[in-house]
Amino acid sequence: MFDRFYPGMSWADHRNTWPHAQHSRFVQAGGIQWHVQQLGQGPCMLLLHGAGSGNFSWRGLLPSLAQHFTVVAPDLPGHAFTSRGPEGALTLPGMAEGLRALMLQLQLTPQVIVGHSAGAAIAAHMALHFDRASRSTLIGLNPAWLPLPGVASWLFGPAAKLAALNPLSAWVTAKMAAKPGAVAEWIARTGSTLDEQGVNLYTRVLSDSGHVHGVLSMMAAWRLKPLAARLHEISNPVFMHIGAQDQTVPPALADAACARLPQARQQVQAGLGHLAHEQDPAGTAQQILKWCAAR
Repeated sequence: MFDRFYPGMSWADHRNTWPHAQHSRFVQAGGIQWHVQQLGQGPCMLLLHGAGSGNFSWRGLLPSLAQHFTVVAPDLPGHAFTSRGPEGALTLPGMAEGLRALMLQLQLTPQVIVGHSAGAAIAAHMALHFDRASRSTLIGLNPAWLPLPGVASWLFGPAAKLAALNPLSAWVTAKMAAKPGAVAEWIARTGSTLDEQGVNLYTRVLSDSGHVHGVLSMMAAWRLKPLAARLHEISNPVFMHIGAQDQTVPPALADAACARLPQARQQVQAGLGHLAHEQDPAGTAQQILKWCAAR
């Protein structure tokens, strides 16, 4: 609803200063126009960012990972430069199905799926439902595999649905994000601090009403309980990289996920928050490669 009032972000307005823009292209798959960056050679690694972000989230990891893998990093539906797609595309199953179509179009099968926060939930859903992902190594960075407590639970539910139905919500949120210091403050609430480039990139997407509308619509459509109920069925190799200071997805949820996934291995990083992979991209990439080598 109200999608026509919120066009997606304009690539022409940002491409000259977007990280790794030389590797960007647009691919039509599953009724969605995807903005995707692909680089490197070797086995395929699919990178899935979290809610509210974009593939720019991987800017610091891409060069290292691309030395060993064919890395595919899309913007999720409704985020940044990827379209919102057809009805149902912003649900958890809808996003997973859209990504299945994208990988088929690219003629690639991911040997490794790395997901941050909500992106990890999509990776888990893919592992449970799609044969081509049933043997992929799953790496969750502060993964949102279980229903979230507190404010996050409030956002991913009725309040988000009301916001998505209000035609002014995305516009008001984008205006707030454009105020000096607002996005840096929001990021700090996740337990992370980012450099100037990182804050600038988040400010650019969060001050765009089309991106914000996509994020709110996703939050309104998502349900994590069905995934949580089947988490124990995942037989893939599973690794988790956790920021000890995460204020968005509490580290205790990783312990609860490990109880359902006995094969999972967990690495906790002191001093890092929800955006740990952006705070310490070199260390995160090194840990990902270490796990991939040990699988």
